[in-house]
Amino acid sequence: MMTRRIVLRSILLVAAMAAGVTPALAADQTADFFRAVQMDDARTVRSLLGKVDPNQANPVGGEPALVLAVREGAMQVFDVLLRHPGTNVDAPALNGNTALMMAAYKHNKTAAEALVAKGAAVNRPGWTPLHYAAASGDDDIARLLLAHGARIDAQSPPASGKFTPLMMAAREGHQDTAVFLLGQGADPQLKNGEGLTAAEIARKADHAAIATALDKGTKSSR
Repeated sequence: MMTRRIVLRSILLVAAMAAGVTPALAADQTADFFRAVQMDDARTVRSLLGKVDPNQANPVGGEPALVLAVREGAMQVFDVLLRHPGTNVDAPALNGNTALMMAAYKHNKTAAEALVAKGAAVNRPGWTPLHYAAASGDDDIARLLLAHGARIDAQSPPASGKFTPLMMAAREGHQDTAVFLLGQGADPQLKNGEGLTAAEIARKADHAAIATALDKGTKSSR
C-alpha cells in the first residue's frame, strides 16, 4: 500500500510540473478535490474539475472520484462528475472496483441506472457488477444488469476462487437472490476453485435453506 501511494504521488508531481503547476499547489488541489467528493461538496468539485483529473486515484484509498462518490453516497457530486465530459465512468480503483460495481454493492439503483445509461461496462474480466449485486442481495440491480447483457455465470479470477454471482448469493445468505438468479438461467452445477457448487457453498456457510432451494431448482430444471 505504501509503495502504491508513493507511485501515485510521483505521478501527480510529474503531471503537475508538466502543466506548470507547483507540486505543493497540485497536491493541495488534489486533497481538496477528494475531500469535497467525500463530503458531497458539488460546488468545490465543480471548481476544481479541469485542475484535477477526476479519473486519477485518490492518494488516500486509491479510488477515482466517481467510485468514491458512490461509496460515500455523494449523489450531488456524482451528478457533477457524470456530466463532466472528462470523467471515465469505468475508471477503476486500485483494487479493481468500478463505480458500477460499487453502486451494485451499495444498493444504489439510481447510480447504477445512470452509469449504465452512460455506457458503464456491465461485463468485465474477473469480478463483475453482477457479482457485487449478488453478494449484497440486490435483486433489482441484478435484474437491471441482466437486462443490459450481464453474463450470468461470469467467474471471478482463479486467484479469487472462480465464484459465479449465484455462488456469491449463496455464500452471503441471500436466498431470494440465489433463487432469482437460478430462475434467470444461472448454472447451479458450475464449481468454484475448490470444486464446490453453489449449493455446497451455501451448506459450507451454514445456509441450509439456500442449499435446499438450489437443489430443488437444479432437479426441476433437469
